[in-house]
Amino acid sequence: MTNQSRRAFLGRSALFSAVAAASAVATPAFSAEAPQKWDETTGLLIIGTGFAGLAAALEAHYLGAKNDEIMIVEKMPTPGGNSIINGGAVAAAGTDMQKKDGIKDSADLLYSDILKAGGGLCHPELARRIADESVANYEWLRDKVGVKFKAVTYHGGHSVKRSHAVTNNSGSGFVLPMLERLKEFGIEPRLRVIVDQIIVNDKKEVLGVKARTGYRFGKENTGKVTYIRATKGVLIAAGGFAQNVKYRMSQDPRLNEKFTSTNHRGATGEMIMEAQEIGANTVQMDWIQLGPWTSPDEQGFGVAPLFVESCVGYGPMIDPATGKRFIKETGNRKVRADAIVAIGHPCLIYTCEANVMKEIVGRNMTQKLFEHAMNTKVLRKFATLKEMADFYKIPYAELEKTNTTFNGYMKAKKDPEFDCQFFDDASLNDKGPFYAVRLWPRVHHCMGGLEINDNAQVMSVRSTPIKGLYAAGEATGGVHGMVRLGTVAVADCMIFGRIAARHAWLAAIPS
Repeated sequence: MTNQSRRAFLGRSALFSAVAAASAVATPAFSAEAPQKWDETTGLLIIGTGFAGLAAALEAHYLGAKNDEIMIVEKMPTPGGNSIINGGAVAAAGTDMQKKDGIKDSADLLYSDILKAGGGLCHPELARRIADESVANYEWLRDKVGVKFKAVTYHGGHSVKRSHAVTNNSGSGFVLPMLERLKEFGIEPRLRVIVDQIIVNDKKEVLGVKARTGYRFGKENTGKVTYIRATKGVLIAAGGFAQNVKYRMSQDPRLNEKFTSTNHRGATGEMIMEAQEIGANTVQMDWIQLGPWTSPDEQGFGVAPLFVESCVGYGPMIDPATGKRFIKETGNRKVRADAIVAIGHPCLIYTCEANVMKEIVGRNMTQKLFEHAMNTKVLRKFATLKEMADFYKIPYAELEKTNTTFNGYMKAKKDPEFDCQFFDDASLNDKGPFYAVRLWPRVHHCMGGLEINDNAQVMSVRSTPIKGLYAAGEATGGVHGMVRLGTVAVADCMIFGRIAARHAWLAAIPS
C-alpha cells in the first residue's frame, strides 16, 4: 500500500464503470440475531478505511485503546476508499499558515460560509463542530500524524483561502501517513471484509456485526461468515453511494448511468442501507453533488480538479458555443455544476501562464501532475487567444470581448455581471500563453446520509441515538446541506471520526 499512488489507483478504477459497480451491490438483509458464540471480539469496530475510519482508529489509540480493542475492516482489496483519490487539501480557519500569508479567517467565518452554501439545510450543531475544531484538526494532522502541508489555496464558495494542501496534492498525503502511524502502533486494516448485517439486542442496542472475510468485490457471495462483537460500538465510515446508480436514482431520478462518477468503484452505500434496516434515520438523501471541475477528457476524479479549483478567480469560465461567460467562477459547486448542465455541453476555463505558474503549479498541483495533465491533453496550452478560439471553434470576436471585459473586472476587483471574487495576486489575462481545461460535471458527493448528533451517534427514526452505533464522513447527512464546500468534507470526516472514537470510549457497554 505504501507504494500506492493516486494515479495508479485511478488507473485501476477507470477499468470499472458506474453501471458495473451498481450491479455489484450486495442485497442488504435485515439485522441478524446475536450468535450463540462470537467469532471475534474487539472494542471499537470501524467499517471503512478513508479519512473518517483512519482518524477514528488513531484517536482511539491515543485515548489508550489496546491493539485488540481497535478493528478496522474494509470490503475492497486496498485501503483508502474515496479519500486516497481526494484532491489533497483540508479546510481550517485561523491557522498559522493563513496568518503567515496575511489571510484573516476565523471559525465564525467558516461556519457562516458552510451555512450559506448549505442553503439553510445544514444542521447547525454539526457545522459548528467542524468550524470550531478545524484548526485543532489541522494541528493534529501536522503534529501527531505527520502530514506535510505546503500551501493555503482557494476553493469556490469560501470567503478566503483556507484549503490547506498537502505536498503531493493527493488524498494519499493524508491516508499514507495515517496508515503508517497505525502500523507503527500494531494496527492494520483487514481488507476484503464486508459487513452484511448489524446485530442488535432486544433493546435495539448494537452489539456487533455479521461479516464475511475473504470477500471479493463483484462476487457477492464470496467470503467466510464471521461474527464480530464490538463492546465499544460500531462506526460506519464506509462513504456514500455515488456509484450505486439504482440507489442514487431513487433519490434523484436524473442521475442515471449517463452520469459517471468521481468515486471509487466500491462507493455503493450498503452500510447506510444496513443501518436503515435497524431503524436509523436518514436526512437529505436527494442532495447529491456534481463536481463542476471534472473534465470529459479523462475518467474518474482525474487531475483536472487540481487545476480548475485554483484557476477560479484567475480566469474566465466560458461557453465555447458563444465565447461568453455564463456563471460566477468562484461560486459554489452546485451553482457551477447546475449552470454547466443547463448549457448542455462542456464548458471551458482558462488563464494565462503567469497565473498558472504562480498560483497553481507547485501549490495546488505538483509539477509531475501538471506534466501529466499536459501529456494526456486534459490541459492544453495555446500561444494566443486566437489559437485557442480556433481549436475549440469559439467565436473569436466574442471571446476577445469577454477576455477584455474580465480583465477589466480583475483590475477593478469588481464583477458587476456575476460577482466573481478576485485576488490581489492575480495577473491579468492580457497575454499568452494560455492554458485551458474542458469541464463536464460528474456525480461526486452524497450530502445526505445517516442522521447523527454532535457526538457522531446515529439517530433512530424516533429521534433518539442508537446505542453503540456511530457514523462519520460521507455516510452521514446534515452537515453540508445542499452544497458541500470544497475541502470541508475532509475536515468533516476526520473531526467526526475522532469525535465518534472519543464518545465510544466513554459510553456504557451494551449487554
